[in-house]
Amino acid sequence: MSRLTPAWLRSAASSFVIAMLVIASPAALAQAWPARPVTLVVPFAAGGPTDIVARLIAPSMGRSLGQSVVVENRTGAGGTRGADLVASARADGYTILLHHNGMSTAPALYRQLRYDPLASFEYIGLVVDVPMTVVGRADLPPKNAAELLAWLKQNAEKVNFAHAGPGSASHACSLMVRRAIGVEPTTVAFQGTAPALVALEGGHVDLLCDQTTQTLPHIKSGKIKLYATTAKARVPMLRDTPTLIESGLKNAEIIIWHGVYAPRGTPPEAVSKLNAALRAALKDPAVVARLGDLGGQVVPESRQTPAALRDWLKAEIGRWTPIIRASGSYLD
Repeated sequence: MSRLTPAWLRSAASSFVIAMLVIASPAALAQAWPARPVTLVVPFAAGGPTDIVARLIAPSMGRSLGQSVVVENRTGAGGTRGADLVASARADGYTILLHHNGMSTAPALYRQLRYDPLASFEYIGLVVDVPMTVVGRADLPPKNAAELLAWLKQNAEKVNFAHAGPGSASHACSLMVRRAIGVEPTTVAFQGTAPALVALEGGHVDLLCDQTTQTLPHIKSGKIKLYATTAKARVPMLRDTPTLIESGLKNAEIIIWHGVYAPRGTPPEAVSKLNAALRAALKDPAVVARLGDLGGQVVPESRQTPAALRDWLKAEIGRWTPIIRASGSYLD
């Protein structure tokens, strides 16, 4: 600016430039985020176990963020379609993902996976652990878990073991049970847990392994038979039901865990705010109580961090890859 420019004008111009720099600074941008609703992608159908978790935490997260968190179901390919959508979304914090164990099984199940669970995302935090149940049709002969395991070994070729579709948590559980027992019953894939449960209640299949969030109402109604849970210790609300480990299967533990992710490159400020909103949701008494009613347990605060989710995912990929490769259950 010329020396001939009046001093007051030079001062005003300088103040304007400084103000614009402040507005454009990372700190100012961080304070502005989020300026619109956040989309929480669930890669499974509405009404399913993961969708239930998403719709419980979304309102509370939205209150913390000051913007709505809108749940969007993007189904297909065992959860990989929705995960790929988020991996390739704009890394601005407005598109995030809630996924379960499928993030750890996909690298082995899909040999041409379009994303890398360990390299394509930023980590927000772990959410909730949900035990699984091994259930049978109501008129299945075995009376308890020990009898069921013996019956399976004797009748494997006649047994129809259902699951909720390739890549589902139910699918992973069936693989684990089959491997632990050392039998290969006929597996029957359905498009979700709901139709699998309908088939089980109708006596069209013999067994199913799925989350308590889905099976408890059917167990309580007496329409299906509960044999065991898959956690390390007994589930509080099912204290009379033994675990598979208690029943003699040493390597038969599986908990369905859920984590929240954002596209790789999402600004740290957005990741931090999303993590804080998630933590607030997991302290919400209504959320905790409802998850408890469904058999779920909010993870401890030490596991609600981005680093904890990253480390857990890496360990789970290491656990499931040899199991899946040994089974030859590739989905592409």
